[in-house]
Amino acid sequence: MPRTLLRAASALLLTLTTLNAPAAYADDVAPVAVTVNARAALATVPETGIGSNHAIWDTNLGTDETADRLKDAGVQLLRYPGGSYSDIYHWADHTAPGGYVAPNTDFDTFMRGVRRTGAQAMVTANYGTGTAEEAAAWVRQANVTKGYGIRYWEIGNENYGNGHYGAAWEADNHADKSPAEYARHVVAYADAMKAVDPTIKIGAVLTTAANWPDAIVADGDSGSWNKVVLSIAGPKIDFAIVHWYPGALDKTGHVPDIVQLTRQQIAKYAGAGSERIGIAMTEFNTGSNSNGTNTQPGALAAADSYATLLANGVFTVDWWNVHNGIGTVTQVEGHTDYGDFGLLSSGTCTSDGSVCEPALNTPFAPYYALQMVSKFARPGDQFVRAATDQAKVSAHAARRPNGDLAVMLINTSSDTSYPVAIDYTGYSPASGAPTVLTHTNGATAITTSSTGSATSQTLPPLSLTTLILHPATPQTGGPGAPGQPTAAQVTDKTATISWPAASPGSRPIVKYELHRQNGGISEQLGETTGTSFTVHNLKPGTRYTLNVIARDSGGGLSWASPPLTFTTGTPAASSCSARLTVQTDWASGYVGAIDITNNGAPINGWTLNFSWPRTWQSLGSGWSAVWTQNGPDVKVVNESGNGSLATGASTTIGFVGNYSGPNVLPDVFTLNGTVCTTQ
Repeated sequence: MPRTLLRAASALLLTLTTLNAPAAYADDVAPVAVTVNARAALATVPETGIGSNHAIWDTNLGTDETADRLKDAGVQLLRYPGGSYSDIYHWADHTAPGGYVAPNTDFDTFMRGVRRTGAQAMVTANYGTGTAEEAAAWVRQANVTKGYGIRYWEIGNENYGNGHYGAAWEADNHADKSPAEYARHVVAYADAMKAVDPTIKIGAVLTTAANWPDAIVADGDSGSWNKVVLSIAGPKIDFAIVHWYPGALDKTGHVPDIVQLTRQQIAKYAGAGSERIGIAMTEFNTGSNSNGTNTQPGALAAADSYATLLANGVFTVDWWNVHNGIGTVTQVEGHTDYGDFGLLSSGTCTSDGSVCEPALNTPFAPYYALQMVSKFARPGDQFVRAATDQAKVSAHAARRPNGDLAVMLINTSSDTSYPVAIDYTGYSPASGAPTVLTHTNGATAITTSSTGSATSQTLPPLSLTTLILHPATPQTGGPGAPGQPTAAQVTDKTATISWPAASPGSRPIVKYELHRQNGGISEQLGETTGTSFTVHNLKPGTRYTLNVIARDSGGGLSWASPPLTFTTGTPAASSCSARLTVQTDWASGYVGAIDITNNGAPINGWTLNFSWPRTWQSLGSGWSAVWTQNGPDVKVVNESGNGSLATGASTTIGFVGNYSGPNVLPDVFTLNGTVCTTQ
């Protein structure tokens, strides 16, 4: 999306809303069941996880006060020179033709602030109006001449916004604005930049699942933006870039599919060795003025999103922006929301002077969300599964190398204090009150106390709460964690899982256990004395995430291995086959066609059944059959003219599918009750 200084300082009217009703107290509310499963490991917390964007139109980009604020928030990565400005910025003379460049925002000033913050830098090279030679010279200046050691380099910013799909906010001087042209330049940039410093990592711009223009195929293109870019530039890049402005505060449930679909595209199109390609969300903001951009609801959504993205393996999430400026002013949950996308106040006013932000560098609520996440999940910790039975309360957990466990609980209710009862699997917390970190609505700091217990806490309305727990018994001498598992020979019902052996502790390892993640609980799928196991009785077309755990001769357990996610297929041979093709997609819906083939005895009358994988998907309309939907289930019955299918005969039916989140296509179809082979 375009973000300009003009927008950041635009004059907008003040709208007031009424305050909420008095809060319900915890003794009036049934306890929320929270499950923490230390055996269900997710990603390891990266060193660059908590990031933010700087922009060259921000006069305070390089001040010590700004750097110190960011350091206190735990910011680990800073991106420069600032969103769409990246595609007009020329580093050598510090100019951005057509844009505003503030004093004291040059590259060296930015790097002084980065070092004072104690963060790493990410630089976006100018694709829109620059050249590969200019980018390579920047690498030379940064890493050879100055010795800054900048590892992460993006090629352009949101370059799909160059008019190729209609909307045009991103500068692009290339006559050809196609994804193929962008990808060819990514290759040239990567070659030139790595010739200067082969240790750097190159990132290419992708679209985000279910966010415009994802999945759209423009005239003359061989596929969507992501397909074309990855097919051409995949062998040259080290990470994929996505941006996400969900526009609502309840979209965290989209994150696992956003990440998984991006990984699937990388694996499908980027060529051999694509597993090396990481995912960076280099711009993120709740993007919701009406619901609280810089007040507590936005902060709660930010903490939930950061934790979920990092737990799913994204290696950096970068808030837009450090300073941004006043926007639409509203009252949200009893506090003034200035519509400011920044972490810190710019100290600006509306153009008529009727409303002014607090003093420069005053933290907004999302600042404390990032600070809480940095205290909850530290580099080297390992996220583990946590779940609740209350939609208003979410939970995250991370296990620390010293055996401690951190649990972050988020209460999004405006008026209810929720008691929580926490159950632990694979972890026994010490007795006594844990360390409790809390941030509540309107608070200007995170408070620390010792209260409640490891299993019982009360969450104030609109609050972030983190528990720091110690183990009941220190675990010493146990085996190391098994290595990254892989899946091979995956069918509709079986998969062979292999993993590197764990290092033994003080006692020999006697077996390995395979545990499937199922929400906040685990289901053991089998055990073996070796380092490979074939799992049976799986369900067709189902996504599985599992971990391997080593057990020694004394019963001691290792940490869980890194997670493995794979999806089973459909039968290799069946009396029917089905093929779903997407004929056109407009990023919120699509026209699909299903080819049905009868491989068995002739049939006279058929019913096709399938289910939408996600709650945000639905049937818009259908043709060439009678279509009905009941909940997630779709039933398709033949019309009079296509009910008879001889052996080997086919028929094609069509439909419109709607979606408001990542579009995970259905891939299990039954014909007259038989699971078909999906082609």
